[in-house]
Order: sequence, then structure tokens, then C-alpha cells
Amino acid sequence: MKYSIIVATYNRLDELKELTQSLQNLDFSADGFELVLADDGSEDGTREFIDAADFNFKINYLRQENKGPGAARNLGMSKAKGEYFLFVDSDCTLPSDYLEQVDRALEENEYHAFGGPDTYREDFPPLLKAINYSMTSFIGTGGTRGSKKSVTKFYPRSFNMGIHRSVYEKIGGMGGLRHGQDMDFSARIYKAGFKVGLIPEAYVYHKRRTSIKRFFKQIFNWGVARINLGRKHPDLLKPIHFAPAVIVLGSFLILLLAPFFLLFQGLLYLILVTAVILALYAFIEASAIYKNIKVGALSVVTLFIQIFAYGLGTLSGVLQWISGKNTAKGFTKNYYK
Repeated sequence: MKYSIIVATYNRLDELKELTQSLQNLDFSADGFELVLADDGSEDGTREFIDAADFNFKINYLRQENKGPGAARNLGMSKAKGEYFLFVDSDCTLPSDYLEQVDRALEENEYHAFGGPDTYREDFPPLLKAINYSMTSFIGTGGTRGSKKSVTKFYPRSFNMGIHRSVYEKIGGMGGLRHGQDMDFSARIYKAGFKVGLIPEAYVYHKRRTSIKRFFKQIFNWGVARINLGRKHPDLLKPIHFAPAVIVLGSFLILLLAPFFLLFQGLLYLILVTAVILALYAFIEASAIYKNIKVGALSVVTLFIQIFAYGLGTLSGVLQWISGKNTAKGFTKNYYK
């Protein structure tokens, strides 16, 4: 068997149903892949759904008590039968030619590890399209999530990532970080000397968080995770990653001091003008991409939420580091609510 598609899941039954349906629609021989479903202690009927389903592909259902996505993926790798391990998040679906695109790229490049971008489906509601814009646009993330245009080195992430079995055999599984374990894993792959590449054509449809509140929590935790990653792998913490934190801190100080100092009043005016220009750019670009002005308006909201949530998370991570905590933490209770 060539491919083991490893999915870690926790109380995501509705999303899992969509994912498994997309696997059934793949234009690839069912003998060439398996689904390794690593259930991290779901209590929403996931097991019953799997038991009752009649899939046209092989499935290996594994269950553990809730230990986090990294541990679930490690369980999946330990039981996978494929030559390549493909990691896909449970809130993703695959286009029908996904495995064909991966297959073609591996024949041409012989990557040991690889990843692809994430994008949206036409039937996504406006909020999810707006979140997709802020997460994938150059002004939102600098092209770090699988874009050919990127301000930083490409690190495959677990929403759409693959490795050859030999990588797992050499460096082991993912580490213990609750958030960012995939980036930590990719950094270790690079350090071990493996060939890593981007496959732009092997994209996934990614739903991400389905509410503003969940989106804020997720991005905040990513800001915290960046500090944890930087402590383990200094190459993963660049000046660009502090930009949102600088914006948050700078905006707060300027707002605080503007009533008392003329200089800060000028800086406040400059910030407001810059924010308006950024908002107009995001509105126009997103409206054009999605052909929907409602998505354009929501994209302005999600973009600024993303900037401030990531900045606040980064500042929280730095403060926890200074206070002596070995690992900074973000939202843990009710994270998915």
C-alpha cells in the first residue's frame, strides 16, 4: 500500500462525515490507500458512525483517551501500513484528484516530506471564505501556508502534510506541544537532512473555525505556540512573527499617550490612515476573489481579528516565558466552543 491518510479527530463527527465522503470520491485506486482514523477520545458518536459505515476504501479505526492531536497522529503512524503517511485535519475535505497530484509530484521530485496549500469550496458560507482570505492572503500570513510567494521558509503543516515512512523511522513522531507540534515536526525533518517540498497542486478544502469566537481562540493559541516553537527552534522565530505583537502593543501605547503628547497624536493619525488603507485593500481584493461584497466586508473583520489575536497570543507567550514557564499555554478550557 502506498498511502496512509492519517486523521486525528476529537468530537468532530459532522466534519468527519464530509471528509470520508471526499475520500470515497477520490480518483485513485482504493487498493492504493487507507484511512487511519486516530480518535482522541470522541464522545459524539464517531465510533458508531465508523462501525455502521460501508466505505469503498480501507479504514483502520484507532482510539485513545484524550491526549491531544500530536499523540493521536503518533498512534496513527505507529499503525499505518503505507509507504507514505499523509496528514489531513478532520475539518478538511480532499478534491477528487488529490492523491493523483501527490503521486505525480513524488515521481518527479522524490520528496521525503511535503505539504500543500489549503483553500475554500464554493459552497462555504461567507464567514469561512473570509477566514480563508485572512489565513491565505499575502497580507494576512505572508504566504506561509503553502503559497509560492512567501516571506519565510516553507514548513509543511498537519492540515495537509506528508512524509515517507523512513522519516518516521529516523526521527520518530510528533512532540508534546499542544499547538504547533506539526511545525516542530517539520523543523526536525529539515534538521535531519530530508528533502522537503511544496506541492501547490495538492490542495485541500479547509473549513477551519466556524465562528468569530473560535477563530480568535485559535489564532491566539498560534501566537502563543510561535514563542514555544522559537524556544525549541530559533529558526522558527523571525522578526516578521513579532509584527502583530508590535502592532498591538504600539497601538495601545499610542492610544494611551495621544491625549497628552502631540507626537503621539500624529502617530495615531498615521495608524488610522494605514488601517483604512489596509481595510480597503482587503475589502477590494476579497470581494474580487470571492465575487461577494459580504465576504469582502467580513474579510476586513477577520483580518484585523487575526492580527490582534496573534499579537496578543505572542505577547502572552513572551510574558509566560519571562515568568519562567517551560511551556507557554493559551486557551485550553472550552477551546472548541
